[in-house]
Amino acid sequence: MKYLIILAIGLSTITASSQENKEIKNSKNEKDMKVLFVLTSHDELGNTGEKTGFWVEEFASPYYTLLDKGAKVTVATPKGGKAPIDPNSDTEDNQTEDTKRFHKDEAAQKVINNTVKLDEIDSNDFDAVFYPGGHGPLWDLANDETSIKLIENFNQQEKPIAFVCHAPAALKDVKGTDGEPLVKGKKVTGFTNTEEEAVELTEVVPFLVEDMLKKNGGVYSKGDDWAEYVLVDGNLITGQNPASSGLVAEKLYDKLK
Repeated sequence: MKYLIILAIGLSTITASSQENKEIKNSKNEKDMKVLFVLTSHDELGNTGEKTGFWVEEFASPYYTLLDKGAKVTVATPKGGKAPIDPNSDTEDNQTEDTKRFHKDEAAQKVINNTVKLDEIDSNDFDAVFYPGGHGPLWDLANDETSIKLIENFNQQEKPIAFVCHAPAALKDVKGTDGEPLVKGKKVTGFTNTEEEAVELTEVVPFLVEDMLKKNGGVYSKGDDWAEYVLVDGNLITGQNPASSGLVAEKLYDKLK
C-alpha cells in the first residue's frame, strides 16, 4: 500500500511538472513570436501631384495588437529608411485609439523612420509576415521582386501571410508552390471597387485590387463597404479595408499560438 501511495505521489509530481513546463514553453513561444511587417516606400499618388504611402490605422492597429501579445515586430520597406505615411490617413476624421497611441509612441516613430531594407530580410528569421495597406503598395510592392520572392518563401514554409485593404496588391505576381497564382482557388478579399469609387481614385490607381484578385483566380468576396471583413484560407489571411486590420492581426496571432 505504501508503495502505491509513493507511486501515486510521484506520478502527480511528474504530471504537475510536465504541465508547468508546457505552460512555461507556451509562454516562451508567445514572447518569441517574430512577425515581419512590410510597408510601402512609394509616396506619389499617380500623376495627381498628391502624396500617398501606408495607411496609419492599418499599421497601428495590427502593430499594437501583436506587440501587446508579446510579439517582436520588425518593419521593412523596399527602400529602407523612413516609410511614407498617407496624409489622408492622418486626418482628424481617421484617428483611432491606436493611431493616437502611435503618434505618442516615440519607439514606434523610430521604427517607422528607420525601417529595414527589404532585401536584407530572410524569411527564416520570422514566424509570419503582415502587409498593411494604403495606396502605395499598388505601385511598388505589387511589382517588387524581393517582396514577391519573400511572400513565396513564407508560403513555402507554411507560415502565416496576412494582407489588408490595398496590401493584397502585393500578391499580384506571387506564385504558389504549384506555379499558379498564389490566390488561385483561395478565399480572398481586399479593397473593393466600390470603396475605390467612393474615394474617387478608380482612374488614378494602376489597377483595382478586387479585379486583380478575381483575374488571378481568387475566390473573392466582400462585406459592406467600410465594414470589417476578413477571410482565412489556410495560411493566407486577407482583410477588406482599414476597419479589418485589427481582426487580420488577431487571426494571424491565432495561427501562431
